[in-house]
Amino acid sequence: MNTVSTGGPLQSQPWPEELKVKHDKRLLVVTFDNGDVFDLPAEYLRVESPSAEVQGHGASQKVTVAGKKEVTITEIQPVGHYAVRLLFDDGHQTGLYSWNTLHKLGAEQSAIWARYLNALAEQNLSREHA
Repeated sequence: MNTVSTGGPLQSQPWPEELKVKHDKRLLVVTFDNGDVFDLPAEYLRVESPSAEVQGHGASQKVTVAGKKEVTITEIQPVGHYAVRLLFDDGHQTGLYSWNTLHKLGAEQSAIWARYLNALAEQNLSREHA
């Protein structure tokens, strides 16, 4: 299990107190100082990576990433006191997950995941290997 300390808060936004990789590296558990705790699957984090490779340079450029059902988190790298870089076993490592991004991904997980599944269906893509 990987655990990362995040330092202390610099702003009034929720601040993560702990990040743990669990369940065969397929789940990131993020605990925030406001009491929020989110279980974020590796697949979800990978397909919603904040990287330009996934998000593009605007909402209309977002890429629907398929075939990541079995992806795992291989490493968490702290980036200053504001983010972490998640490294995945498929080689993806360019997304910087700010504390705000992690909180949003947790708080809006149901809606974001539903949009992702709809995008897969619309494009005849699969969560299985692409």
